[in-house]
Amino acid sequence: MTKKSKVIENEILSVILGGGAGTRLSPLTSSRSKPAVPIAGKYRLVDIPISNCLHSGINRMFVLTQFNSASLNRHIKNTYHFSAFSKAFVDILAAEQTPDNPTWYQGTADAVRQSLRHIERFESDYVLILSGDQLYQMDFAKMLDNHKELQADISIATIPVTEREAPEFGILKSEDGLITSFIEKPKPELLPEWISDTGDLMRGMGRNYLASMGIYIFNRKLLFDLLQDEFADATDFGKGIIPQSINKYKVASYQYDGYWTDIGNIYSFFEANLGLTAELPDFNLFDNDNAIYTRPRMLPPAKISGTTLEKTLVAEGSIIHASRIERSVIGIRSRVAHGTTLLNTYLMGSDFYETLDEIAKAKADGVPVVGIGERTYISNAIIDKNVRIGNDVRINGGAHLENTDNALYTVKDGIVVVKKGVTIPNGYVI
Repeated sequence: MTKKSKVIENEILSVILGGGAGTRLSPLTSSRSKPAVPIAGKYRLVDIPISNCLHSGINRMFVLTQFNSASLNRHIKNTYHFSAFSKAFVDILAAEQTPDNPTWYQGTADAVRQSLRHIERFESDYVLILSGDQLYQMDFAKMLDNHKELQADISIATIPVTEREAPEFGILKSEDGLITSFIEKPKPELLPEWISDTGDLMRGMGRNYLASMGIYIFNRKLLFDLLQDEFADATDFGKGIIPQSINKYKVASYQYDGYWTDIGNIYSFFEANLGLTAELPDFNLFDNDNAIYTRPRMLPPAKISGTTLEKTLVAEGSIIHASRIERSVIGIRSRVAHGTTLLNTYLMGSDFYETLDEIAKAKADGVPVVGIGERTYISNAIIDKNVRIGNDVRINGGAHLENTDNALYTVKDGIVVVKKGVTIPNGYVI
């Protein structure tokens, strides 16, 4: 058994970037920030980096947000409570205009720059900078050990990727653990020059290129100097600060060979969620040593009657009478009525239960109740929270559908995204 690395108290603090407007994840981000988007039926995206930090012994975190922060604020406030005798915290830093800085965040580096006046009050030797929209399980203490061992000024977490994936990332080359060159989103014809020795296992999988994961460790003093003086006009880490730092400072590569995905668009979000239903998923929700923390809810167990379930996750508080559910994720407080089939579907669930009186009134008024009605068929879809879908509805996503957007739903890459809180009437066909 390998000895687990440990972080010394007050040695490092973490800054989690909430991202921009999240337009590529729209309409899921139309009323919430990217880190607040529900994942795996019961968590929020921000729970992933926070949980990774806590398991790594890092318990002082800032979450930087700019858009639709209300639900994220509520989630953080209701979830992460620490002892009054502890120095631990998870604080939201929302973009704010001040007399000396009237602009909003202009990029990742600018977001951290504008937050330095809050960060500087807390003692640390290092600052860990993370993205709020990635799915992975990493021990940052090991990355910090590597940073110290190489006496690095900056460390970048890297992951081997294939030739097909490489043009979507910042690609780098390293020697003796230190990065020697970096290119942002290289064109395919340039890739032969950027092949790295990623190890026998990764090479056997065709993963010959080292990509930046957007996870950085900075020596604290250097971070402040770079943001405030040397690169005071740089707005992004990946496009500005990192490439300009490689030839001036010791920039280390920390290669991570585990599962990691960047949830930047609807397709990657959909695939990441449905991937959790596999027999042995790449991302393990059932790992005792790497549990994902989230808001504790006092919900009853899920109740399932007469339903055939195949490769499906069902969150607590759900009431399921469906005919068949296959390769799907069913979120908290979901209701699915008799005779309904769900295939390749992420049903996010609901924030509340309707009372029996409310259900009776809805039926009397001819309005679908919250959840999915009878004899409905749904395939290749994401159903956002608090949606009412009636009886005999047919939603059949797939490559045959063109991208579109209307008041009820959006189609992206063949995936139908039913918008939060909408009502789909009886017999509706998509």
